[in-house]
Amino acid sequence: MKSGSLTMSASTDTSHQAEDQELRILTYNVHSCIGTDRLLDPGRVADVIAQSGADIIALQELDVGRKRTGGIDQAHMIATLLKMEAHFHPALHVQEEKYGDAILTALPTRLMKAGPLPSLGETRGAIWTQVDAGRRKLNVLNTHLGLRNIDRVKQVRTLLSDEWIGSPDFQAAPSIICGDLNARPSSPAYRMLAGQFRDAQLSAAERPRPTFPSRFPLLRIDHVFLSQELKVSVASVISTPLAKRASDHLPLLITVKF
Repeated sequence: MKSGSLTMSASTDTSHQAEDQELRILTYNVHSCIGTDRLLDPGRVADVIAQSGADIIALQELDVGRKRTGGIDQAHMIATLLKMEAHFHPALHVQEEKYGDAILTALPTRLMKAGPLPSLGETRGAIWTQVDAGRRKLNVLNTHLGLRNIDRVKQVRTLLSDEWIGSPDFQAAPSIICGDLNARPSSPAYRMLAGQFRDAQLSAAERPRPTFPSRFPLLRIDHVFLSQELKVSVASVISTPLAKRASDHLPLLITVKF
C-alpha cells in the first residue's frame, strides 16, 4: 500500500459555511480503496476528496479490519487525513472484519441511526447523521443499495418508512439522501425516491453525467437527492486522472444552499 500526498482544502472553514449556508456534498464509492490500476491506496482516495473541497462526504464500500486490505480502518484513516470525523456503519460484519458505509465531516454532527436494510443477496445498510450547518440542522443519509431490483425496491421502501425518512426527526430538517444506489433513473427504486425528493443533478444547470465505471463512465447510478428546502448551485462528476485511477466509481459533488 502506498499513501498519496494530501492537499488540504478550505472545506473545514466552518465560519464561511455559517455565513452563506453553502455546503458541498460528495458521494463516492471507493471500492475498498483499490483503484482501477489494482493498487490499494486510501491516501489517494483522500486526495481526490480533499481536492473536491467537500464539506460532507458519503463513502461506500469501505473496509475496516479486513485481511484483504491490510487490516486497516479505512474510514478512520481517510477521516484523519482530511482532519474530519467519521461515522461508520458495517453492512457486513464477520468476526473482526467489517465492510460498509461512512459519513465524514468536520462540522458538528451526531449519529441518528445506522442499521441493516432487507436483502436476499449481499447485505446492505444505511447510516443517517444530523449535521449542524451554521444555525441550521441538516439530515444526511448515506446508503449502498443492492444489485438486484427486488432488493433495491425493498430497501428503498424501508428507507421511506417511519423508521428512517418518515420519522419526525428526519422530517423536521432539510435532508440529503445519497449513495451508490445501483439504480438508473429508469429503475423503480430511483423513481420511488424521485417521487419524494429532487435529483440534484437534474436540478442543476449542468447536464447529468454518469459515474460508473470510472475509466469510461456509462451508468448514472450514484445519486444525491434533496428535500425542497435545498437549492442546487453546482452539480459535477469529478473525472480527473486521479479520480479515474482511485476507484471504479467517480465521485459526485453537489453544492447546495438553504
